[in-house]
Amino acid sequence: MLIKALLMVASVLLTGVPAAAQSHAATDADTIRHVLKSTFDTPTASVEVSPVVVASDYALAGWTQGEMGGRALIRRRAGGWAIILCAGDQLRNAETLRAAGVAAAMAERLTADLAKAESQLPPERVAMFSRFEGLVTMDTDTGRAHGH
Repeated sequence: MLIKALLMVASVLLTGVPAAAQSHAATDADTIRHVLKSTFDTPTASVEVSPVVVASDYALAGWTQGEMGGRALIRRRAGGWAIILCAGDQLRNAETLRAAGVAAAMAERLTADLAKAESQLPPERVAMFSRFEGLVTMDTDTGRAHGH
């Protein structure tokens, strides 16, 4: 019990975020990875999802599948996480997120967190996220994509 309490205190001191919040964010990230993989994995091409940044009820995730890559905007809904948009570099722009209904402060936080997370990845992986052309709105009721 003492060790658990010390670990929680150390977590807050080192990161400024309580351990429970870190654990919740990790759980959300794992769930988001599962949503993307279950939506887009094929028998011949698995989707790799990283990084995932979460802010309240929204998340941004980078993904690659074979020689393709992109980013996704995901939103928490009553039934869980749902993919809202798939795009490339457009999702690095807070204005794109605001146009998709994300509050301005949340859009700024997500894009800043994404930039920080991507800065820690190999440049070749980040370059793959730019390969997705256009902006695709996902119909969360049917799972179908609609190009825009």
